[in-house]
Formats: sequence, structure tokens, C-alpha cells
Amino acid sequence: MFDAQGLLAKDPSSPGRLKYWDNDLCRKQPHLFDFAVTLGGDGTLLYASWLFQRIVPPVLSFALGSLGFLTKFDYADYRGTLSTAFNNGITVSLRLRFEATIMRTQTAQGDGKHDLVEELIGDEAENNLTHKPDGSYTILNEIVVDRGPNPTMSSIELFMDGKFMTSVQADGVCVATPTGSTAYNLAAGGSLCHPENPVVLITAICAHTLSFRPVVLPDTIVLRVGVPYDARTSSWASFDGRERLELHPGDYVTISASRYPFANVMPPGNSSEDWIGSISRTLNWNSRQKQKSFKEWEEQNLDKNSTNLTK
Repeated sequence: MFDAQGLLAKDPSSPGRLKYWDNDLCRKQPHLFDFAVTLGGDGTLLYASWLFQRIVPPVLSFALGSLGFLTKFDYADYRGTLSTAFNNGITVSLRLRFEATIMRTQTAQGDGKHDLVEELIGDEAENNLTHKPDGSYTILNEIVVDRGPNPTMSSIELFMDGKFMTSVQADGVCVATPTGSTAYNLAAGGSLCHPENPVVLITAICAHTLSFRPVVLPDTIVLRVGVPYDARTSSWASFDGRERLELHPGDYVTISASRYPFANVMPPGNSSEDWIGSISRTLNWNSRQKQKSFKEWEEQNLDKNSTNLTK
């Protein structure tokens, strides 16, 4: 598909200008990239977001997948699309991303002497030795903390801005961006959300109580999702479906808005109209047969009665 040797043969200046990228280059020197093009579906776009954990160049995505909430351009017209982008400029949608940090407990587990609530918001909240960071990830769709391979429910505690929020008994909790509202969040019963809303969506996955409803919070909060010390089993965290890590009792994940949004290149036009078109096209959102008017219904009944009399 990418004929590198053919490009080199056609243009004598290409050998000095044709460069190749790898994961390390994206991670360590993202400022070298002025523009990125993806060929595939939404998963390919999520992979591009994963490659650029900090600064993200504008990403133009050609749709070669099945659904395509984020892939806005038709590959059949790639020449015209790229020419227009390079000659006339582009319009980007800055998509909110989350920064998630794994925090590992440094205290003995299972001794019955420790309480995650006390360590995070109680008398021990100022003690910096109870937990240590163990990796950070920038995500575009969602962070999911779930039961993993365990046959029993997860026990999860939520904290918001230094305050205890609630305890959750469920298969898991999905914390989604507005972009991720149409992914796992939607499948778990969460709300659809326009991507320009600066919010955090929290949705329980098969909660053990019917009163836990999806929650929408401002993106200015700092959220902590933890496993209490007295939990029967560990939980597992995943980040845009990658880097699945085990959370032992006492561990938690800190989630906040990232300083580095995802620059998604958009087609010309109204972004709200494009979003409504996407969910209508891919989800058949609110699609049903139109209700008949009384006049139309009466005419159909008269036609049926006339047919019966003729017979």
C-alpha cells in the first residue's frame, strides 16, 4: 500500500526527505510531527492517541472501519481531501482526554488496620508515604475498573476532589470522556454526550443496586477510583482497552483532565450537525416508523372496508 521504493525512484530528492516513525519517536519527540493521517476505524484513531501521550499533532482519519464515529473522511476521495487540507488549512475539534495515574499502596494488605477512606481524605491524607505512583496514561475514550477474571463482583470506592463520593458493588465502573460516551459507556447504559462538553461521565457496569444511575461531572474535578482494603478480590484497570493492570486492595487510580487534548481534523460544516449525523447513521439513534396521522389512518380503513364490500 505504501510504495516507498517507488517514491524514491520517482523523486531524486526523496531519499533525504522520506522518514519513518516508531513508537519511541512518537513518545519522546512528538513535536517533530506536524500532521498525522490514519487509515482504518475508530480503533486506529485510538491507537494514534495512545502513541502520542503528550502533544498530539492534528489527526486526519480516513474511514476504512465499520462504524466510524471519529473517522470523518472518505478514503475514495483521499487526494482531494489531502490537497484541500494542505492548501486551504484544516478545522480541528480539540477532544478532551484524561490523564490516569496508578497509585500503589505501600502498607501491609489484609491486616485489618488500614482504611482507604482514612488514607485519602481522613487523618492520614497528608501522609505521602501510603501510596506511590506506578505509571500514568493519557486516554481518549475511557478508563474501566472491573472485576477482571474474578467470578465475584468488584468492590470499588469513588472519591471526588478530596471527598468520599460512594461505594460501588458492581462488575465495574466506566469513567468516560465525551468522546468515549458512544463506546463502552453507552453499552453500560450511560448517556450520549456531545464531544464539546467539558465533562466526566461515570457509569456503573451491572451495579448490584438499581439506584446507581449514570453521573455526569465537570472536567475540573479530580476523581479517584480505588479498591478498599477489605475487598474480597482485586480489580483490574484498563485504559482505552490497553495496559490491563491488576489493582490490589488499597490501590487506586487518579483521573483528571489532561493538558493535552486530541486534535481531530473535522470536515467543513457545523460540528453539532456532524455529531447528530454520526449517531443517527451508526446507531440508528431514535429511528422508528413514523406515526400515522388520523386522516391517513381513516383513509386506510375506508379502503379496507371498500375492498371487503367488493368481495
